[in-house]
Amino acid sequence: MAKRLLAAAGAVIFGAGVLVGADGPVAVADPDPGAAPAVPGIGPCASDAKPQHESVIPKTVEMPVVYPVITVDTGPLPEKTERVRMELPSDPCVNPCPDLTDTPAPPPSLAEQLGLPTLILRPQPFNFAFPNPNPQPLPPGPDPAHPPIEAAAQVPARPTPQVSDVREVSKLTGANSVNRTDKRWQVQGTDLGIMWQSAPDEIAIAFGDTVGRDFHPPGGMGEDWRSNLLAFSKNRDLANGVVFDRMVTDDRCHAAEILSSRKMDNIEITTIPTSGFALGDRQYMSYMSIRTWNSGPGTWYTNYGGIAYSDDHGEHWTKDPYAKWENIFGLSNFQVTSMVPQGDWVYMFGIPNSRLGGVGLARVPKEQVLNPTAYQYWNSGAWLPAENGLVTATPIVDAPAGELSVRYDENRKVWQMSYLDTAKAALVVRESDSPQGVWSDSAVTVSALQFPELYGGFIHPWSTGNDLYFTMSTWSDYNVYLMHATLDRLPETSVPG
Repeated sequence: MAKRLLAAAGAVIFGAGVLVGADGPVAVADPDPGAAPAVPGIGPCASDAKPQHESVIPKTVEMPVVYPVITVDTGPLPEKTERVRMELPSDPCVNPCPDLTDTPAPPPSLAEQLGLPTLILRPQPFNFAFPNPNPQPLPPGPDPAHPPIEAAAQVPARPTPQVSDVREVSKLTGANSVNRTDKRWQVQGTDLGIMWQSAPDEIAIAFGDTVGRDFHPPGGMGEDWRSNLLAFSKNRDLANGVVFDRMVTDDRCHAAEILSSRKMDNIEITTIPTSGFALGDRQYMSYMSIRTWNSGPGTWYTNYGGIAYSDDHGEHWTKDPYAKWENIFGLSNFQVTSMVPQGDWVYMFGIPNSRLGGVGLARVPKEQVLNPTAYQYWNSGAWLPAENGLVTATPIVDAPAGELSVRYDENRKVWQMSYLDTAKAALVVRESDSPQGVWSDSAVTVSALQFPELYGGFIHPWSTGNDLYFTMSTWSDYNVYLMHATLDRLPETSVPG
């Protein structure tokens, strides 16, 4: 996983350069890991050690040794279909698979004995591929749609959210987490934690690049690499954490990769979830196909942003061959998207690859989600169809934005947006009375002043009232944490936009 080093280092570089100049008050998060109530088979073990954040000075430094390889792009891989449902022990302190997860630790290296970082040099092929001479034929695509041009004015901006009482609720993944994912699913290190309501009484949580044995942060360094995972939770008591009921598994105590990736640098190195939603019995997941992490500090390069779907409640997924937005010259929007159903529409908020672009907006009728010709894009006060396949969308939020998360608060009838603002070196939140805005000014929820290598900021769909719950990842820990912030409401009156 060393290929992600440049992208992560850039996030710190871009953030650290503006720490002193960040405007406005900063809500400081008070670490308070807490522990969720024990539930038979799930939840934390009270005897586990209190989790500690890793130092930004790494114990291990893994560096790729890149070398060129000439190859042929053979096309997408078939999805792995093997699934094994497992029941967790009734006692949450019991390790269900000690033979797999309690292997002896290796003896300390000379560098460790001397108190120095361990340097690992890992050969990393960088592929230059000829096109597949015999590509697989695609199934018939959807009928072309011809959406109209429709006026869509912005509304006045809401007041800036007032953020206070920010705290770290609990560690959700990795060793000594409330979910003990290292023991139950061989998940030692992972990131993101993208949540959506998968059923009326359940949420799904998607994760990015994941490693198991020999995990050594910073970043997703280690073995047993999976590009993505999926967990489910029915826990509504968020004050102490999000407790996983299960993960999609392909073997005993082993979380499955649900969307395949080529794992070939400069062809497709990985596939990362970006959002999810449910319509009826079908689950949808937006994702980005990443060509390479090595495109420059703080950046990565995608092949396209796409949509996958599942008709068996997340156990198996299909990447739709037509529902994708190609990354033309590396500049296209909607590579990283947050998709939100509301009313008769599904709204798609999107940014280009990396964390440096502005936020665009599209919408599509719910029954046409997988038909890219049915989408309309918000541009200067109107919904417009793509023209000759070209998409143009006026930014509704200015750059820079990364790790986008948007939800519609049904109780308050308000849109919320959370993302990483690399200019402020912080996770921020905005609100609006309409998806196209005008969006409020951003308010900092968590700052890099306290968590120097933070990213993410994915909103929990069961946040209510003044309680905003969201996940945060840190590069130095390479795991996911649940955060809580209080949003102190001003009087519900709009101000001129």
